[in-house]
Amino acid sequence: MATKTSSLVLVMTLAIFGLMMPPDSQNMIGVAQTTKNTETEAEKLIELGHQQIDKSQYREASQSFQKALDIYQVINDREGVAFALIGLGRNHNSFGQYQKAISSYQQALGIAKETSDRTIEATSLNGLGEAYDNLGQYQKSIDFHQQSLTIFKQIGYRVGEADALNGLADVHESVGLYQKALGFYEQSLVIRRQIGDRVGEAYSLNGLGYVYDSLEQYAKSIELNEQSLVIRKQIGDLKGQGNSFYTLGSTYSSLEQYQKAIGFYEQSLEIFKKIGDLNGVVYALNGLGYAHGSLEKYAESIDFLQQSLSISKQIGDRYSEGYSLEHLGLAFSNLKQTELAILFYKQAVNIHESIRKDIRQLPKEVQKSYLATVEGSYRQLADLLLKQDRIFEAQQVLDLLKVQELSDYLRTVRGNDETEKGLSLQTPEQTIIALAIELNNLQQKDRDNKLSASEKQRLSQLVQSEQNQKKQFNAFLNNPEVQKLIEELRRNEKQTIDPVNLQALRKDILTQSPNAVMLYPLVLADRLELILITAKTPPIRHTIKLKREELNKEIIDFITGLRDASSDDVKEPAQKFYTWLIKPFESELEQLKIDTIIYAPDSKLRYIPLSALYDGKKWLAEKYRTNSITAQSLTKFNPKPIAKPRILAGAFGGKSDVQRAGFNGLPATLVEVQKISDRFADTTSLLESDFTKNITESKANSYSILHLATHGHLSVGKPEESFILFGNGDKATISDIRDWKLNNVDLVVLSACQSGLGAKLGSGVEILGLGYQMQAAGARVAIASLWKVDDNGTQALMTNFYSELQKGDVPIAEALRRAQVSLIQSKNFNHPYYWSAFFAIGNGL
Repeated sequence: MATKTSSLVLVMTLAIFGLMMPPDSQNMIGVAQTTKNTETEAEKLIELGHQQIDKSQYREASQSFQKALDIYQVINDREGVAFALIGLGRNHNSFGQYQKAISSYQQALGIAKETSDRTIEATSLNGLGEAYDNLGQYQKSIDFHQQSLTIFKQIGYRVGEADALNGLADVHESVGLYQKALGFYEQSLVIRRQIGDRVGEAYSLNGLGYVYDSLEQYAKSIELNEQSLVIRKQIGDLKGQGNSFYTLGSTYSSLEQYQKAIGFYEQSLEIFKKIGDLNGVVYALNGLGYAHGSLEKYAESIDFLQQSLSISKQIGDRYSEGYSLEHLGLAFSNLKQTELAILFYKQAVNIHESIRKDIRQLPKEVQKSYLATVEGSYRQLADLLLKQDRIFEAQQVLDLLKVQELSDYLRTVRGNDETEKGLSLQTPEQTIIALAIELNNLQQKDRDNKLSASEKQRLSQLVQSEQNQKKQFNAFLNNPEVQKLIEELRRNEKQTIDPVNLQALRKDILTQSPNAVMLYPLVLADRLELILITAKTPPIRHTIKLKREELNKEIIDFITGLRDASSDDVKEPAQKFYTWLIKPFESELEQLKIDTIIYAPDSKLRYIPLSALYDGKKWLAEKYRTNSITAQSLTKFNPKPIAKPRILAGAFGGKSDVQRAGFNGLPATLVEVQKISDRFADTTSLLESDFTKNITESKANSYSILHLATHGHLSVGKPEESFILFGNGDKATISDIRDWKLNNVDLVVLSACQSGLGAKLGSGVEILGLGYQMQAAGARVAIASLWKVDDNGTQALMTNFYSELQKGDVPIAEALRRAQVSLIQSKNFNHPYYWSAFFAIGNGL
């Protein structure tokens, strides 16, 4: 802050040397001296305020910064005002007043830009990053921390650089990107030790310990946290001690040493309560709630989690709010209070969705890591809903999960108005939530001694006269008013349909295709759940007792047989999967005269072609057309007649030993494209080196069908490594495809090998991603393959497929089914290896 005294130094220098001495010079010197004394007082107050924060004396710090702010405003010292605001912002951040922190930092940032003070600018940006991290708005947090780091490096301010690195570490830790968090913490630790910053050193050690806990390196986590705790005790950093105790509790909880964890959490909670750190209190309470729940002490767990939930809402910490709701759901599920468990899980999922909305611009690995931390909530909720036969609500959860998986894989998924809403709540659930909010508001007023007589009476009604606030939540849940609503939910269990949503679903899809059904499987640890939605009946649910490990093993065995044209026993696993996925609905499918199955597969089931299931007499392709979708909410079902085929067909043929980007040429593709050209007069062919990315992209939207007879490669978990190969060696990545203009294109065909599968099995999201990107670019439907198919077999299937399309008024999915049947009935290509790899994804009805 020495720079802020430069003007005073100039005035005093002029006075000493008698230069430019005005007539009232003695008065001016007196004013300058008074101003200097006043400013020195303000500087001391700011220094004191930061010392008080370091000692967790937040109320005292607030007073110190406010006094300094008042002084600087009186003497019109803009830089001083900014430093006082930064102090207030840091203090607000320290005990959970995040919106106030944002306001203080934004004011300081405005002054920094006005005065061109880069230190103030960078410090304000870093403070904003911390506040937005605590609010669960991770995109903003990373942006602010990164801007701060850049400026601190430019001006050579090492303390600030370390602070910004810690901020980036914290936010990457928040979203589960632990390796990146480690890197930032380690960089910060080096700087802290070089400049002798003991407070910062302990902070970085604590952060590293927490990350190693998340990485399941528990011994290292304990070692680092104990080092951090020693330093914090030596320097009297109370808040730091609370953080170290909390992280030790988390690590021992991970080791399932819950009693030891509870001891550390209790020490952490005691400190955070003493210093008034509400954010710390929330985390300690959540830790205690989880540990007690793990010891099956559910009443205690619910008490701690409810307290945490109340404070999380008070300070606006959405991440902790979602955590509290999720674990309240788990506790009530363990207590077999399913209706309440569902209610809390629904709220948790909606919180996760709101956070997801804010991180859509973050790198895909950040989004993916965040999903890994919350995916269990979606699946657990779907599990509970299905057990109560609340089928349509479960389908909503599964749909959201698929949207989030796509969002993580591609980063480009934006959802729509339907997905933005999150999960719908039944009327009794809405009423319980409203009552809980009313209770929370009344309790807050009660703590502040601001309850009116009528409000006291209402609070007494809600908690049945219970005065102990720790017991009020349980009393509230046992309130006759709430119990009546829970009983109403229980009576309505079988009323699984949201009439408005189901009507929209039927109107958009099933009424336009009355002989179609939607099939949603859900893979759970101990079973396979199946949901079938029809145009004429309530949703139908079946449960298959099949453990996930066994299912995955069977999937691999089935795929192995499908990929081997010489295997004779492929019908055995094909029949198993028919028994699991289709047989439970056989009677309904027959009675409703169903001819189309719209399929939204889950997890590794995405690698199983539904057409290759076998009922003991016929393949599924001989009975039903199948159409895969990414998610119902992302698929536009507006059937329209297929435009008269106008085809742009490209091929990478050449000789089999010709390579492009490590892939051999596909000679049969030249014949494939020639046959299409012979069949459809309005065809433009692009062959070999004429088949380029630029030409294809520029011409594609002038055609109704885009046929790409070339290699396609989709990478499991790494969409940036996925591409389509062109005849001149160009590649179009899956991100490039998103930017193509395909609004006039009815169909995109990727006819060559590995269009829908990378080198190893993942979750299958890359298959959904292909279809989604084509649809996002405007195309109606895509056809791709799940494995490398014989070149000649592919040519035979495509010849038959286009023969069916040429007949006119044949849906794409039906044309594909007929082509598959023609190969089934052939002599040379009847093994499912040749025909079942190909699938339609999108709106092929």
